[in-house]
Formats: sequence, C-alpha cells, structure tokens
Amino acid sequence: MLMTENMRDALAHIKQTIAEAAKKSGRTADDVRIMAVTKTHSYEVVQLALDAGITLFGENKVQEAMSKYPKPAQRGYELCMIGHLQSNKAKKAVDFFDMTTSVDSIRLAQELNKHARNKGIRYPVLLEVNIGDEESKSGFTAFDICGLADELEPLESLEIRGLMSVPPYLDDPEDARPYFIRTREVFERLRQKRFLKDTFSILSMGMSHDYAAAVEEGSTMVRIGTALFGERHTGGF
Repeated sequence: MLMTENMRDALAHIKQTIAEAAKKSGRTADDVRIMAVTKTHSYEVVQLALDAGITLFGENKVQEAMSKYPKPAQRGYELCMIGHLQSNKAKKAVDFFDMTTSVDSIRLAQELNKHARNKGIRYPVLLEVNIGDEESKSGFTAFDICGLADELEPLESLEIRGLMSVPPYLDDPEDARPYFIRTREVFERLRQKRFLKDTFSILSMGMSHDYAAAVEEGSTMVRIGTALFGERHTGGF
C-alpha cells in the first residue's frame, strides 16, 4: 500500500511539473505522454503503476520484457522497446512490442519493415537521433537523419511516428536544453517530408533528470523511471 501511495504522489508531482513546463511552450499536460520505464523492476511494480493510472511502458531488453510482461493480446496498455535492438531480434520486437522507439540504423528499419510486412501490419517506430554525436551511443546523427528520406520512404510497412533522443548526461538539466532544441529542429525539418506528414507527431526526449526542460522545448513523450519508482539497484533512467 505504501509503495502505491508513494507512486501516486510521485506521479502527481511529475504531472504537475509537466503541466507547468508544457504551459511555457504554449501547450497543456495532455500534449505530453508519460512512459514508465520498468527495466529491472518486477511485474508487480508494473501492476502498481497501472493502478496509479500509467498506460504506457518502456523496456530496454527483449528477453527481460518477454519474461516479465504478458503477451500483447493479454495487455490493455502499450509496451514499447526503448533500448538498442539488434537486427536479429527485429521479429521478436514486431511480435511483442507495440512500438520500437530506438530505430538507430537503416538496416534495423529494413528488418522491422520486413517482419511487419510478413505479418501484414504497419509497425510504429521512432527514429533515434544521437544528438550529442557520442561514440558510446547508437543512433543517426542530426546531419545524416535529414538525408535519409530516399531510404526510408520505400519502407511501407513501417509507420514512422517521430524521433527519440537522449542528450549527454549533464549535472544541470539546463545544460541539456541546447540538445533538446536541436532535436526539435531536426524533428520539424523531417516533419515537412511528404511521406511523413500523416504520421510524424512524436518527439520523445526527456527522462527523470531533465524532463521539465525537455517538455519546455517541445517533447511530447517523456521516459520516466527513477522519478516514478525510486532508485534502482542497477543503473537506469
């Protein structure tokens, strides 16, 4: 009971912070979705989050998600793949996750497209931008991603819904603001592409440490773990 109350209090605080940040960008809290990041947590914690009103979840690893979450037909909420996805696990991702938000290469996009086509569906994805050009992170560079239209447009079984980015970790969230601004600029530029205009609407940036600044700069989806569930025993969002 205590954990449920703590989570509800944390969620209320997160929502209030988002509402205040969204107002600064001329929006409302309803324009921003909260994704609960549940890596390393048990399904009992997921159920507590569901009870608190969360309907969108993110997992970093295919095997952990498949061992923890029910099959898609048994879920009444959305589950997204948010971590690095190897191309040889693309079929599992299409079968198990409602969306993959970490498409970081053309090869992965092509594999997801192939399995979605075989399944007879259009599979939702976000393209990952390595906005800080960090060698330790995967993703398209801001420069390269704007020139990928010719390679992405033929992938008709993918529904490209937007971008995801994770800026370099900085002690002061304000220092991450330029990365959020740059990601939004890339997002706006890509949204002008003819084949993206009907689906391209999600800008996923901001985590527990910096989500307020991200929302102020246009984020429509924040990924929250620690601020909702407390510190993990292992590293995380």
